[in-house]
Amino acid sequence: MAQLQRAIGLFRLLPQSPVQRLATFHSSSILRSDSYLIDSPEYSFLKDVGLERENPGVFMGSWKGSGQTVTSVDPGTGKAIATVRMGSVQEMDETIRAGVDAYKEWSKVPAPVRGDIVRQIGDELRKYKEPLGKLVSLEVGKIYSEGQGEVQESIDICDYGVGLSRIYSGQIISSERADHTILEAWRPLGLVGVISAYNFPNAVFGWNAAIALTTGNSVLWKGAPSTSLVSVATIKILAEVYKRNDLPPITTLCQGGADVGQKMVCDKRVKLVSFTGSCPTGRNVGVEVQKRFGKVILELGGNNALIIDESANLKMALDAALFGCIGTTGQRCTTTRRIIVHEKLYDKFLKDLTNKYKQVVSRIGHQLEDNTLVGPVHSQQNIDNYQASIKEALSLGGNVAFGGKIIPREGYFVEPTIITGLPHDSPVIHRETFAPIVYVLKSKSVEEAIAWNNEVDQGLSSAIFTENINHAFKWIGAQGSDCGIVNINTTTNGAEIGGAFGGEKHTGGGRESGSDAWKQYCKRATVTVNHSGELACAQGVVFNVE
Repeated sequence: MAQLQRAIGLFRLLPQSPVQRLATFHSSSILRSDSYLIDSPEYSFLKDVGLERENPGVFMGSWKGSGQTVTSVDPGTGKAIATVRMGSVQEMDETIRAGVDAYKEWSKVPAPVRGDIVRQIGDELRKYKEPLGKLVSLEVGKIYSEGQGEVQESIDICDYGVGLSRIYSGQIISSERADHTILEAWRPLGLVGVISAYNFPNAVFGWNAAIALTTGNSVLWKGAPSTSLVSVATIKILAEVYKRNDLPPITTLCQGGADVGQKMVCDKRVKLVSFTGSCPTGRNVGVEVQKRFGKVILELGGNNALIIDESANLKMALDAALFGCIGTTGQRCTTTRRIIVHEKLYDKFLKDLTNKYKQVVSRIGHQLEDNTLVGPVHSQQNIDNYQASIKEALSLGGNVAFGGKIIPREGYFVEPTIITGLPHDSPVIHRETFAPIVYVLKSKSVEEAIAWNNEVDQGLSSAIFTENINHAFKWIGAQGSDCGIVNINTTTNGAEIGGAFGGEKHTGGGRESGSDAWKQYCKRATVTVNHSGELACAQGVVFNVE
C-alpha cells in the first residue's frame, strides 16, 4: 500500500518515466509573487471558463476543497496562472459517496435520455471550445491548434455517445433446449473512477466520461495536479448541464495528492478505475484494484516505432515523422520515439529529416503565439529527463544528428533531437523518455524492422510506410506489429475517436473511446428465458423425483 501511495503521489501525472516527480509548485514555493496570469487582460479567456485566482478543486454538487493549495504554471514562461485548493481524503470519501448516490438515480434514466444529456454536454463544450482549448494549451504547453483539437476530441466522443445510447445492446443466442431463449444484457457498473495524466487533461476524461455516462454509470475524476485548472474548468462546464436538467452530480471531481489517489484506487465503491500514466504506477494501480476484484482500464507508456520500408513514399513518411516526433513537443503516449529505416533509404531520409528539423527551430516559441509549431515541455523534470537520456545515449556511442540542447529562454524549452548510431536494443532506446527525442535506426529488411518494433516492453502505437502490399499485410498480420495501434502510411499519433484506443504488453491492455470499448464500462448478464411451461435441464441432464 505504501508503494502504491508513493507511486500515485510521484508519478500519477507522468506517463513517461518512473523517475519523474510532481510538476507543480505549491503557493509557498519559489513562485512567491502576487502576480497571476489570470489577472492580466491578455488571459481573460481563463475567466470565460469560470476560473478565478483561487479555485476549489472538489465538486460533488457543490464546490469545496480543504487540502493544500497548488499553483498551476505556464510552462512557456514559468509564470503562475492561478491556484487550486486540493481535496482531502475525507473529501474524496464524500465525493465517492455522492457519486454512488448519483448513480442510483442516473442508472434509472433510459439510455436514449442519457444520450441526450451527453449531447448537451457536447454542445456546452462546443460553446466553450475556444477558451477551454486555450487553457489546455496554456497549462499543458501545447500549441493552439492542439489545445483546440483536444477539446474537439471530447466533443466528438459526446457525439459518439449520443448514437451509442440508441444502439448498444446484447444479443439473442440460440438455446439447445426447446422453447428457451438466451439473451445477453449489458448493465452499468456503478461509479467509474478516472485518473488522467497532464498531457491530455481534457480528452482522456472526455473519452471515459462520455461512454461511462451513456452506459449508465456515474464518474469520479482525479486529474493531474499540474493541470488542475483544466479539470476545474471542465467540470464547471458540465455542471451547468446538470443544473439545467435538475440532475445529481453524475460527474464529480476530487483533485488531490497521493493519499487522495490511494483512496480512489482502493475503495470498493469505485467499480472501475481508468488510469492513464506510467507503466510502473499502472502496474501498482492494477494490482491494488484487482485485490478488491474491481475492474481496471490501464493506458500506460508507449515506445512507438515508425518503419520506413524500401518502397515508402518518402515525402509522406517525412511529414509523418515530423509530426510524430515533435507534435506536442514529444509528450504524447503515441509519439514516434524510434524510426526504423531501410538501409537503402537511410542516408537520404536522415538528411531530409534533419533539414526539416532545421526549419522547425525558427518556430519554437510560446504555445499561444500564432507562429509557434513547437512549444515547451511541461516541466523542469521533463528537461532533466531529456538531458539524462541524451547523456546516456552519447555514453553508449550514439551521435546527436540534430538538437540536444536546452534553449536559453524563460519557460521549459528544449531542441527537438535526433540521435543515430546506437544498436536497436540499447537500454536508452528501450526506455520511454517523455521529450522530443527520436532514435533513427538502420534495418536490412521489413522482417528485421518488425522484430525491432516488437522487442520493447510497451505495445501502444506503430506505423509502417510502404507501397508493397505484401509488406502491408505482413505488418497487420499475426506475425506483424504486436501493438494495439497498427497504422499503414500514417503517423503513430493522432488517433481518431471511432476506433478503440489502447495498447498491449506494458501499455496495459486497456481500450478507451470508440468501437466496442463501451463494454468495459458494463457488466454482462446472460439471461435464459424458459417459455416452454416445463423445466428442462441443459446437456440432457435428468434430475427429478416423481
